[in-house]
Amino acid sequence: MLEDLRWFGLRWNEGPDVGGEFGPYLQSERRALYLAAWTKLRDAGFIYPCSCSRQDVLQSAGAPHHENEEPVYPGTCRPPEGTVSDLDSPGGHHWRFRVPEGETLQFVDNRLGPQRAIAGEDFGDFIVWRKDDVPAYQLAVSVDDSAMQITEAVRGADLLLSTFRQLLVYRALGLSAPDFFHTELITDSAGIRLAKRHASLSLRELRNGGAIPEQLRAHYLSS
Repeated sequence: MLEDLRWFGLRWNEGPDVGGEFGPYLQSERRALYLAAWTKLRDAGFIYPCSCSRQDVLQSAGAPHHENEEPVYPGTCRPPEGTVSDLDSPGGHHWRFRVPEGETLQFVDNRLGPQRAIAGEDFGDFIVWRKDDVPAYQLAVSVDDSAMQITEAVRGADLLLSTFRQLLVYRALGLSAPDFFHTELITDSAGIRLAKRHASLSLRELRNGGAIPEQLRAHYLSS
């Protein structure tokens, strides 16, 4: 991936290949930070172990949901509020963050302007640690943003709803959230966002096919 991005013409001043003061940059080498965050969330009762699979959630409620989002979690494994798990390690269970149902969350996106979502309606209790003993995206990115002193997170508009989840994680951990900029997605001729499941072309395939990076940048990044 790094090789393809460099071929495309992107440059960075920190990362696993160039070093920097906020390393290590591989999530597999940052486990101690994630475990400390998991422990803090567990001890405060923000998270709970869950045995439900993604398929269980999809089949349970049939609730409406956003594209690429699972339905609102029905609370199958959710314990009474104030319950603190006595498990001393996260492995072997999914761990879900208990969202404050009915709370309105807001932030101002640097491209899209004011954004608003209601916890428990637009999204439900979400996974912060996976059953295979790996921190989930919502926890890892929040911990990394704070530890690396990120001031603005720039990412695709498909992750807009995830920002509200991360705002809850930042708050629970006592961390300051960065600013956010959710950019438009590159789509194919049918208007469908590029994704592996749609057999979309990757940078590597374009490169192997003789594409010229300067032309690609001019076409896709000119705006």
